[in-house]
Amino acid sequence: MAEHPAEVQITPEAIRGRKGGAPIVCLTAYTYPVARLLDPHADLLLVGDSVAMVLHGHATTLGATMEMMIMHGQAVMRGCRRACVVVDMPAGSYEDSAGQALVSARRIMDETGCHAVKLEGGTDMADRITAIVDAGIPVMGHIGLQPQSVEKEGGYKIKGRTQEDSKRLLADAQAVEKAGAFSVVIEGTVEPVAADITRRLSIPTIGIGASAQCDGQILVIDDAIGLTVDRVPKFVREYADLRSAVADAAQRYAADVRARRFPGPEHVFQPKGKSAP
Repeated sequence: MAEHPAEVQITPEAIRGRKGGAPIVCLTAYTYPVARLLDPHADLLLVGDSVAMVLHGHATTLGATMEMMIMHGQAVMRGCRRACVVVDMPAGSYEDSAGQALVSARRIMDETGCHAVKLEGGTDMADRITAIVDAGIPVMGHIGLQPQSVEKEGGYKIKGRTQEDSKRLLADAQAVEKAGAFSVVIEGTVEPVAADITRRLSIPTIGIGASAQCDGQILVIDDAIGLTVDRVPKFVREYADLRSAVADAAQRYAADVRARRFPGPEHVFQPKGKSAP
């Protein structure tokens, strides 16, 4: 009997093959239950280093460690049957050399069982991508606004506002493609530049704060479901309001506990042979 299409594993090569086709649906995921919920709907789940901010309260993604990424990668893999799972390489795990990058990528793949890794950078990181890809590990690139460089750049700055910057972004994208990446995230880049890069590349582009013309889109799941408790980025559309839902549930629970309405008879256990009053 043929396997149900919903259960067919989506590979990095399948994502590559989606260039110019049906838009690629991507979301971040950091935990088992969220991965279970997203898996039927997403083509690609990214265990992003944004987990350091979203779940651990760090000010930037620089708080992500290798151990953190591996732990959350393992959790997401337990919850996935079909989505392609990509794990971010945290800052400090690949920048020093191609050798360091390969060791880190192998560790992530071996300890999580994920399908690919992602790293930030363009021309400056092309040799790292090549080394990892040559070892048989699929790589997703990331250009434009690079959160791991936020301290070095003095904040989150939108890219592509000048002609010089636009040329640099295209060079970065082409370097990532030539190095062997199967796709590339374009973040925080003015729309016409992101659209132009998408047209020029033969690998899929995944936009976040970029262009609707990208081959796919990605959002941080907590942003998308209205669970972000700090500032919500301009490029986010909230598809739910879980902040209010969680706060309301906590308020009603607290009121029931204080009024001794919870637990009720149906929530406690009685000795054998004795039914609840």
